[in-house]
Amino acid sequence: MHRHDRRRLSRIIHAAQGAAPADLCLRGCRIVNVFTGEIEAGDLAVAEGVFLGWGRSTEAREELDARGLYVAPGFLDAHIHLESTMLSPRQFCAASLPHGTTAVVADPHEIANVLGMDGVRYLLAATEGLPLEVFFMLPSCVPASHLERSGAELSGADLATVLDHPRVVGLGEMMNFPGVLGARPEILDKLVLFQDHPIDGHAPLLGGLGLSAYIAAGIGSDHECTSAAEAREKLAQGMALMLRHGSQSKDLTALAPAVTDHSWPWCMLATDDLHPHELCSQGHMDRAVNAAMAAGIAPARALALASITTARHFGLRRRGAIAPGYRADFSVSPTLHPWKPVMVFKDGRLVAQDGALVAPLALPPCPPLAPVMHLPELRMGDLAIPAQGTVVRAIGVLEGSLLTADLEVEARVENGCAVADPSRDLVKLAVYNRYGAGTAPALGFAQGLGLQRGAMGTTVAHDSHNLLVAGVDDASMLAVAQSLRDAGGGMAVAQSPHEVDVLPLPLAGLMSDAPAAEVAQTMERLTAAAHGLGCTLAQPFMALSFLALPVIPALKLTDMGLVETALFQTVPLFPGT
Repeated sequence: MHRHDRRRLSRIIHAAQGAAPADLCLRGCRIVNVFTGEIEAGDLAVAEGVFLGWGRSTEAREELDARGLYVAPGFLDAHIHLESTMLSPRQFCAASLPHGTTAVVADPHEIANVLGMDGVRYLLAATEGLPLEVFFMLPSCVPASHLERSGAELSGADLATVLDHPRVVGLGEMMNFPGVLGARPEILDKLVLFQDHPIDGHAPLLGGLGLSAYIAAGIGSDHECTSAAEAREKLAQGMALMLRHGSQSKDLTALAPAVTDHSWPWCMLATDDLHPHELCSQGHMDRAVNAAMAAGIAPARALALASITTARHFGLRRRGAIAPGYRADFSVSPTLHPWKPVMVFKDGRLVAQDGALVAPLALPPCPPLAPVMHLPELRMGDLAIPAQGTVVRAIGVLEGSLLTADLEVEARVENGCAVADPSRDLVKLAVYNRYGAGTAPALGFAQGLGLQRGAMGTTVAHDSHNLLVAGVDDASMLAVAQSLRDAGGGMAVAQSPHEVDVLPLPLAGLMSDAPAAEVAQTMERLTAAAHGLGCTLAQPFMALSFLALPVIPALKLTDMGLVETALFQTVPLFPGT
C-alpha cells in the first residue's frame, strides 16, 4: 500500500468516528437502504469519495440541507450498447449522468462488428476519464453468426489482448446459443478464456435441457426473457435475470411477477438499446426504476435492482449501496416514487443538478475515428426481384418486440418482378454489405412497417450494421442508400427520390459526437417523417434496425439472404424454389 493510500484510509477511519471533519454532510435526508429495504433518516457523511455513515450530526467542510429529500445509490445499467444511443461516450455521459446513472456495463459488440478490436479499444479510450464509469463485457459473437458478414471476426485470442484492462469485467452476451449447444470449438475457446469472469447470456425462448446445457457452459445471466414463466425457469436454474426496459424491448412489466422476496437479489434492471430522444425526454435508469415501481415492485427494491444487485453480479466492489466505505455515488430526489433526480454526486462530488451537468465539469474530447463505409457502386437494377412464384416469405414486424413472424404472402408481380404492395403493408427490404464485399444487396419483404410511400434506411442494423433499407419504390430506396453512403453512415428517410433527410452518424456509422439534444431532435424529425410515410410503429428505426439480426426468431434478412432462425440457415424468398 502506498503512503498516499494509507493517509487516505486513515482519514476515512478518523472521519467515520467523528474525530476528523467529513468533506460533505447531507443534513436530515432520507436514505434508501438497499440491504434492508428500509428508509433511514439522518445526516449522511462523505469523505475521500466514500460514505462514512449516517444517523448523527457530523462536522463537515461542506453541508447541504437535505431535509425531506431522498438519497439512493448511483444507478448501474446492467447491460447497454453505448453505440445504440447513437451518441459518443462523452455525449452519452452528459445525457445520462443527470438521470442518476453513475456506471454502466457496456457490450461493445456493435462497434466491434464494424471495426473489430480497433473499435473495442476506441471505446475503452473514449470512456477514459469520464465521470460516468463504463465497464465492459467483451463481445462474444463477432459476427453474431455465420449467416451475415460484418467488418471483423473476433477470436478468443483477440479478446485476450484486453482482458487485463481494469474496466473489462467479463464476456458479453453469448448470442450464438446453437454454437454453445453444438460445442463449437471457437465458442468453447471464449467460454474457457472467461470461465473465471461473468458471462452474459442471450437465449430467447430457450428452455428445458438446452437451457441446462447453456447454463452449464458457464453463462450466468439473460436479458432476453419475454414472459414471467421463462424468467422463472431461468432463475430456478441459477441464472441472473435482467429486466429490460429500453426503446424497442420493454419486457420489465411482463417479468415483474418473477421478482419475489427470494429471487430479487438475482435480478437487475437494464436498458440494452436506448435511443437518444427517449434518453433526453424520458430518462435512463431513473426511467427503468420508475417503470419497475409502476409494475408493482416496491420502491426500495426497484432502486436496489438498479444498484446493488448489478454491482454484486459483476463484482464491482464497494459500489451500488449507501454504506460505510462504499463509493459515494448517489442521486437525490424530492420523492421516492417516482424517482426524480435533482442532484447527482459521483465520488462525493456534485456532477449534475436539475437535469444538466454542473458548469465546471469538463468532459475529455472525443478521439478521432476513421470512416468505415465501403460500398460498391449502387445500381437501380440490383433492387429488382425476378418473380419465381406466386408466394413470397415476408418478415412479420411486431410492435415493441425484437421477435418477428415468418409469413408467407401472395406476391405482387409487375413486369416479371415481385414488388412492394403498400395496400397490403408489404414493403421491400434491401441489405447492402458495407465492408467492401462488392456484392449486390440481399432482398426481401416485410409486413408490419406500414410504409405507404418513399423509403427509410439505416446503418444501425444489428449486429453486423450493414446498410438496411425498406421502401415502397426502388428509386427512393436507392436514394436513401446513396445518401447514407455519402454521409458516412446514419439514418435517412426519403419522401421521394429527390427529397432525403439524413441523420449523419460518422463514428463507425453508429454514433455522433453532437450533443444528445441535437441528435434527438434530428431523430425525432426523421421519426415524424417515417410516420408521415405511413409507418405505424412507435419507434420505426429501432424496429428496422433489428430486422437483420439472425439470432432473434423467427425470420430476418442479412446481407447473405433471408434467414430462418429456427433452422439457423438461409431460406429462399420464394418457398419451394
